[in-house]
Amino acid sequence: MEALPLAFTTGWASGINAYACVLILGLLGRFAGVDEVPAALTGNGVLIAAAALFAVEFVTDKIPYVDSAWDAISTVIRPTVGAVVAALIAGDASNLDQALIATTGGVVALLSHLVKSSLRLAINTSPEPVTNIAASSGEDVAVAGVVSLAAFHPTAALIIAGVLLVIGMISVYFAFRAIRRGFARFRAWRERRGNPATGSSAA
Repeated sequence: MEALPLAFTTGWASGINAYACVLILGLLGRFAGVDEVPAALTGNGVLIAAAALFAVEFVTDKIPYVDSAWDAISTVIRPTVGAVVAALIAGDASNLDQALIATTGGVVALLSHLVKSSLRLAINTSPEPVTNIAASSGEDVAVAGVVSLAAFHPTAALIIAGVLLVIGMISVYFAFRAIRRGFARFRAWRERRGNPATGSSAA
């Protein structure tokens, strides 16, 4: 169960930005010689794909409403990546331990994804894009910092990721009304996008 702290931390990071998590892990394993990083994440194909997808998310995640649409698409992707990365980290663990570690990564990724997407809906009640850019940039920095720390000090990173997850869940509770308003606005935005005639008349 030594892999559990790293699995938890990478699960949290995957729920926020799965492609950044995979890219940073792969780079650390490839160039920093971090043995805990699975070899499967250090291959050229994985690194190139993760970098390309991260570049896409880096842009879309900073645009109001587009970020929420991206979050909706990522609802399955992020927890899946969290579970797969955790399973790879578990490596040669027994079947039961590997299942537990993979489940931990997937569940934590789902929770952090729900926190991220919910708070983004609340942020989208603001008419300006600066808040989205600041929130997304902060998430990118947090993921990079926590994953890098986890590669060398997994227990410390586990504590930080756990605290951030709890703070995020508390924030969701207090921002519930704003989240509902944000969801209503996102749904209206999506309907306008799906009906160009309506969108043009509204403009």
